[in-house]
Amino acid sequence: MCNNISDEAKKAFKSLKSGGVILYPTDTVWGLGCDATNCRAVDKLNEIKRRDSKKPMLSLAEDIPMIKRHIENIPNNLDKIISSLNEPTTILYKGSKNICYKLISDDNFVGFRIVENEFCKLLLKLLSNPIVSTSANIHKEPFPKSFEEINEEILKQVDYVVNLPTEKWNNKPSSILKINNEGNLLKIR
Repeated sequence: MCNNISDEAKKAFKSLKSGGVILYPTDTVWGLGCDATNCRAVDKLNEIKRRDSKKPMLSLAEDIPMIKRHIENIPNNLDKIISSLNEPTTILYKGSKNICYKLISDDNFVGFRIVENEFCKLLLKLLSNPIVSTSANIHKEPFPKSFEEINEEILKQVDYVVNLPTEKWNNKPSSILKINNEGNLLKIR
């Protein structure tokens, strides 16, 4: 039997605060996550995924103010853009601040997605920092469509596995949009 959302968020928070990597359900797929401001934790996450550390990853944010604390170029129409989204969507923003440099692309973009998932929102509120979110698979392997499909190696290496059901799980990665220099959205995925 699973624990309640609040208990699980507190346990995951404790792990993230100490530099750990968690395995957790998001509003899209099962994710690996860490504190997006902790570069050592980002390195550990990349090791678990066997992923090149030069490839940026997206981060989850609780709300627009959290995103604004971590991007340099805030689009004038950001509130309107985000309120118009009707599915989990990551937006790539130009320029970042107060975030691990390993999450920034070579062309200086950083990705954030505001979550609707109750557990993720509570965890973000506790941490007060964005949380890296990447699918819970070894790099180049298919992403798991259920907890049972998660590679045993990942389960052994993470610091905490969140014990919550995923009934309202989207089961597909988020869409990705990029805001160009003119403030227009470009669909990436």
